[in-house]
Amino acid sequence: METIWFKKLTENGYRLTHPLKTVVEVFSTSKKSLSPIEIFELAKTKNPRIGLVSVYRSLEKLEEIHLVQRVHTPLGCQSFVPYSGKHEHLLLCSTCGAYQYFTGDELIGELMKTIAEKTGYEITDHWLQLFGKCPECQK
Repeated sequence: METIWFKKLTENGYRLTHPLKTVVEVFSTSKKSLSPIEIFELAKTKNPRIGLVSVYRSLEKLEEIHLVQRVHTPLGCQSFVPYSGKHEHLLLCSTCGAYQYFTGDELIGELMKTIAEKTGYEITDHWLQLFGKCPECQK
């Protein structure tokens, strides 16, 4: 994952600074959604000189070229996950932050059609996140 991300960053004109590389490394080893503060704390273990501002700048770059996507958590704050590269929906564990992508547009399409008929809206897009407890947190 790191190599592909580094290639995409350079193709889009970004310099591979040490802070940016560190943030990419944090994402490549995580299996859960991460808040900017969590990314900062994990990045400091790899690069003690990294600053919080560098983490935010790195996230902006990664989000801009669709390597990460912003998600919302049940607590109301934002986190980030690697972008799947296609239109998928997200399951987020409200306990540990684990995430999983899923498809289901055939079901959501029917729901959107029903809502459009009831409200008169012309629905052009959707974004779906579901929250719950992952199998590990249910144990």
